[in-house]
Amino acid sequence: MFDTLSERLQAALSDVRSRGVLTEEDVSKSMRQVRLALLEADVNFQVVKSFTETVKQRCQGRDLRESLNPGQQVVKIVDEELTALMGGAGRDLAFASKPPTVILMAGLQGSGKTTACAKLARHLREEHGHDVGIAACDVYRPAAVDQLVKVGEQAGAAVYEQGTGRDPVDIAEWALDRAKADGRDVLILDTAGRLHVDEDLMEELGRIKKRTGPHNVLLAVDAMTGQDAVNVAERFAETTAFDGVVMTKLDGDARGGAALSVKAVTGKPILYASTGERLDAFERFHPDRMAQRILGMGDVLTLVEKAERAMDETKAAELEKKIRKAQFTFDDFLDQMEQMRKMGPLTSILKMVPGLSAQLGDLQVDERELDRVQAIVLSMTPRERANPAIIDGPRRRRIARGSGTTVQAVNQLIKQFDQMRKVMRQVSQGKMPSLGQLARGR
Repeated sequence: MFDTLSERLQAALSDVRSRGVLTEEDVSKSMRQVRLALLEADVNFQVVKSFTETVKQRCQGRDLRESLNPGQQVVKIVDEELTALMGGAGRDLAFASKPPTVILMAGLQGSGKTTACAKLARHLREEHGHDVGIAACDVYRPAAVDQLVKVGEQAGAAVYEQGTGRDPVDIAEWALDRAKADGRDVLILDTAGRLHVDEDLMEELGRIKKRTGPHNVLLAVDAMTGQDAVNVAERFAETTAFDGVVMTKLDGDARGGAALSVKAVTGKPILYASTGERLDAFERFHPDRMAQRILGMGDVLTLVEKAERAMDETKAAELEKKIRKAQFTFDDFLDQMEQMRKMGPLTSILKMVPGLSAQLGDLQVDERELDRVQAIVLSMTPRERANPAIIDGPRRRRIARGSGTTVQAVNQLIKQFDQMRKVMRQVSQGKMPSLGQLARGR
């Protein structure tokens, strides 16, 4: 996500990053490139104008004059203003003191609203331990109720539905009574969408809000529609009050115009972002972290959070003992690979590492290669995985046939695994492996 914008902004700032002295013309030239990068990313024109003027004023003021490294200070100012543009400090939902907390999800048809309800339900269950229910209040779109039942079940949420024959306002009120009786912590209302913002939609949302008294009203906005998404959010803001935005399909948005414009245009922050098709590809939106990702600074905090969610503490402790005793096996390797893949696409994970984003560029890690490695390991017997030294020629040919790969691929994996174990053994003994060893262990 934001790959195009990130590339252009980093290119615009590359010339000033390493400079010890900056003239007014240097700053002006850099800001012209930043302005072009933002406009090409489909960021609202007035937002771009205000953003670049603010950055330019700060660069010409005390912030830059008193800096020991003016080039790096320009980047810092851009980072801070990008963060402010997207909402400043990230915020969370308002939770009711007496459950259930009611969350009304609104949005146009095709915005990914129903899937966002399921993703939010899963997020609240996994991150907060909440028991979540979802009310199927979209009675107009064909198969909307069936879709919600399916994704709601996958998310581990209870779905309250009465088909399509009742008034959605009555369904919402009935679902709230059921959620209270069932002791749910949260109830999400999946409301109907329209092809465009109209009076009927607003009137229905108003009636649902009056009957259920939601603690949070969220607007699902499709990031891939760019300024159209911002216009929709602006229309909603003019006609009905909402608390924040759920930015859907952000992984498919290489430009980033909607995410950078919506807060400035509507005054409402982005609270959550959908970053993939899977139900777990959903996260709190942190403007400061996103700004750092855009500028190629990585995102260590999100990376750590993903690792903490994916890694099993007991298994991690056991693995540490095995590494210290040089007992790391292919089974351990397979287990670590599975836990790593739970964190998301490898390319996205690597781009969160500071300094790697710019080096990776447009490089995409082929996830199918990981599948091939997994197939090779799974084609080994338990004894072979525990003791790779016994894998001779006939065994390697059998493993290659079983995994649908080649003997050369099996040989390469075993060689790399052996080298990796040697490096681990040295590290556990307090020795630093040479760069040559690390390169051979890749």
